Amino acid sequence: QVQLVESGGGAAQPGNSLSVSCAASGRTDSRYRMAWFRQAPGKEREFVAAISRSGGRTYYADSVKGRFTISRDNTNETVYLQMNSLKPEDSAVYYCAASSDSTTWISSYYFQKNRYRYWGQGTQVTVSS
Repeated sequence: QVQLVESGGGAAQPGNSLSVSCAASGRTDSRYRMAWFRQAPGKEREFVAAISRSGGRTYYADSVKGRFTISRDNTNETVYLQMNSLKPEDSAVYYCAASSDSTTWISSYYFQKNRYRYWGQGTQVTVSS
């Protein structure tokens, strides 16, 4: 069992930057695949970015590619999402997710929210002028 706690986020003007982080605690002896999803009011939870267990592979939704960067620090079991050039449509609750699945994943698996067993409580990001 692992617990995920997000921090960061908040409010920003369009074009500015924010970052969110997610700290894992509990059973962290196994390396987890990590991801960020987001959910705006009245919309489905959608994939934002994901990172492999080693950190060597990253995946992004088309809507954030080139603006957001996911990274991880395996020494302190934390994953980060740096968000640049923010747009109003980036406003949402951002959720950290983790998977303990030890099987081989093809790229498309990283985008699927049902692949992730553990979820954080979410942190709000609001982009407006």
